[in-house]
Amino acid sequence: MPESIIILGGAGFVGSSLAIGLKTLHPQWKIICFDNLRRRGSELNIPRLKNLGIEFVHGDIRCSSDLEPAIFKVDTIIDCSAEPSVLAGFTSPQYVLQTNLLGTINALELARQTQASLLFLSTSRVYPIETLKSINLIELPTRFDIAPGQTIPGISQLGIAENFPLQSYRSLYGTTKLASEMLIEEYRQAYDIQAIVNRCGVITGPWQMGKVDQGVFVLWVAAHYFEKSLSYIGYGGTGKQVRDLLHIDDLLRLINYQLEHFSELDGDVLNVGGGADNSLSLLETTQLCETITGKSIPIKSQETARQGDIPLFITDSSQVMSKTGWKPTITAQQTLQDIYHWICENEIMLKPILS
Repeated sequence: MPESIIILGGAGFVGSSLAIGLKTLHPQWKIICFDNLRRRGSELNIPRLKNLGIEFVHGDIRCSSDLEPAIFKVDTIIDCSAEPSVLAGFTSPQYVLQTNLLGTINALELARQTQASLLFLSTSRVYPIETLKSINLIELPTRFDIAPGQTIPGISQLGIAENFPLQSYRSLYGTTKLASEMLIEEYRQAYDIQAIVNRCGVITGPWQMGKVDQGVFVLWVAAHYFEKSLSYIGYGGTGKQVRDLLHIDDLLRLINYQLEHFSELDGDVLNVGGGADNSLSLLETTQLCETITGKSIPIKSQETARQGDIPLFITDSSQVMSKTGWKPTITAQQTLQDIYHWICENEIMLKPILS
């Protein structure tokens, strides 16, 4: 059981949510949140953290001097610090590379020098773009779906599993995360550091500051709430592209289990997502948002896909469910309703960010 934890990226959506959830479950744990506050809206989480007695440290994961082992004497590191946007890799490669790759090196050095365990949040984006595009799909009235009888290993009706092929390109974002996974394994072997890697799909819920390139489900609910226009981009412009989504509270339950059973899961690389039962197309998301908000908004159609986009990703989390007994419990519709109620309750604060 950990006694002291540092959460890198701890003022972001995932980091702050985990910090607050873990502190609520374990008031005796010392939790430090470390963040550079680059993403707009992350500053809103600082009072929430401090109200629970969670320490906040303003620092940059890119700077090794900001993660001085003499200052951060912790037994567990949770790394949520990445630049999570695929599109950012095409527009700001330096920042993505330095944050996601150099940042991992600095986190690993902190782990090596303090002998802390590392829980690393990776991404489903480690799987290559062209291979994902070559999955056989069928087109249904409201979505694309995985066709039976696939020729690629690691793909089934359940989604993409850990043995899906890793050869080929995957975006700079995905590459930095896969490279980080490899570095983590080297540090495990060389320095006897315990580590768990979670390859997360789309994580969402209240307190995510959704944008067009990251946080699409919050973006969709917020656009309906504030009556702003949206676009179906790519794949015929029909909104049939699909993602599975995982409520942040479901992720919290898994992270808590992993922290309490770290030694048993040491070395694991696990796909973590909502799965086929918690997947939505953009068109289906629009229909749910209209029902939840009672509003209908204009949605443009753009046939050309953006760089790095894929028509479908559904996470097969069979391995982590088998190992831990964990499974998602919050439905996609409940998740969107939670996001809607959060916006309703914090409209004045959120309007400058989400509208």
